[in-house]
Amino acid sequence: MRAYSRPSVFIRGISRPRPPPPGERTEVKGPAHIDCSIPRDNPVHAVKMATVTVKEPSMHRIGIDFGGTKIEGIVLDAQGREQTRKRIPTEQAQGYESIVTRIGALCQELAAQVGGPHTIGVGIPGAISLKTGCVKGSNTVCTIGRPLQQDLERAIGKPIGIMNDANCFAMAEAILGAGRGKQLVFGVIMGTGCGGGIVFDGKVLNGLQSIAGEWGHMSINPAGPLCYCKSRGCVETYISGGGLQQRYAEQVGTQLTFMDIVARYRAGDPATAAFMQQFFEHFGRAVANLIAVLDPDIIVLGGGVSNFDELYTSGVAEVAKRIFSDSLETPIVKHQIGDSAGVIGAALIGV
Repeated sequence: MRAYSRPSVFIRGISRPRPPPPGERTEVKGPAHIDCSIPRDNPVHAVKMATVTVKEPSMHRIGIDFGGTKIEGIVLDAQGREQTRKRIPTEQAQGYESIVTRIGALCQELAAQVGGPHTIGVGIPGAISLKTGCVKGSNTVCTIGRPLQQDLERAIGKPIGIMNDANCFAMAEAILGAGRGKQLVFGVIMGTGCGGGIVFDGKVLNGLQSIAGEWGHMSINPAGPLCYCKSRGCVETYISGGGLQQRYAEQVGTQLTFMDIVARYRAGDPATAAFMQQFFEHFGRAVANLIAVLDPDIIVLGGGVSNFDELYTSGVAEVAKRIFSDSLETPIVKHQIGDSAGVIGAALIGV
């Protein structure tokens, strides 16, 4: 079982650090190492915080971001500079074993390019159950109940770090991106699904059941669409890219991609304009609820839907209408690292 020493460390760019023990080196150049593997001997007692380990990076880092439609891999050198990057389709319809094989093959391809010592971290939709060691809460439903970490380690031939993809995104943006210098950062992924991650004082908050930040499965309409999680009206069913496409097909009668929906909206199509107004209202309600509970210093948006510019005007206006305060002070901003912040965060959590 890996030891997690103390609850916080000093990393350049993270505010309000707690002082380190005397004599400990506390400044990190390049990406810090984060130990987030699940202890095999007694996973129920795994820690609730993924804590940054204070040490100089000395090897390359491979990060894998596994999502519903694509698997992306990246190699960072010891100074955190990107060396190579590759995307392949997930091919979810081919099933769980195919996904394990594809991720394993991509890791081996990147490792061959490194040609030396390296760490591997994988960001996944969902989380690893502390009770069973298997995946739970994933919108890539073929992975639910499967021992993904163990199967990937067998396919790759070495231990890996594994963490929820939204947590990886939030960590990368908190340390290197739009949330740098903020104490409490909430990172949102609005892609195929809708996830979230919380970073406080430079560490990811996982929570007792590894579901902290899972705002995509808060219901904003108990009579709404059925979600794969068995609840109705989840945030994800309304404002994720996949949810938007499904709702648009139901309401407008045409099956379009999210970008095609955006194009129709910007072209002034009345039916699409009415649909998008509902989207802004759902976004406003969901984010206002989030702020009422967490009141973060900043909310950073990622995923394909976050590239929709009107989200930061019309969408934020709907948040302001619903905020439980006399004004909306919370910055709601676009990612700085890019759509691939998740894969960089995955590289940061490698072991």
